[in-house]
Amino acid sequence: MFDIGFSELLVIATVTLIVMGPERLPQTVRSISLWIGRFKQMLASARKDFEEEVGMDDIRQQLHNEKIMRELSQTKEDVQQTFNASALEAASIEETIKSPIGAMTALDSKPAEIKPDSTKTAADE
Repeated sequence: MFDIGFSELLVIATVTLIVMGPERLPQTVRSISLWIGRFKQMLASARKDFEEEVGMDDIRQQLHNEKIMRELSQTKEDVQQTFNASALEAASIEETIKSPIGAMTALDSKPAEIKPDSTKTAADE
């Protein structure tokens, strides 16, 4: 926020110790801490009043509901994609299964071919 490093804080503390003296420094630190606490409390109170006036609870609830609706929509799309992929895969599997069965039924429906008689011997010819 103020971009104050440790070395700057050390210099400020040293200068304050020299200016204030060791007797008054603890009381001054307590007073400054008290002022900072009151200032923080005043800012928190102002923020709370502002949020109540604007209706931040309603806005937060609406944003939360919109987030849930987006997540549900995304989940619905994911499920639909998965379902479509599964349907395509099932159709592919069904086609793979039907192909050999169709070939087997086609073989059964062909007329029987004349097969050479294996019972004939060379002497019969």
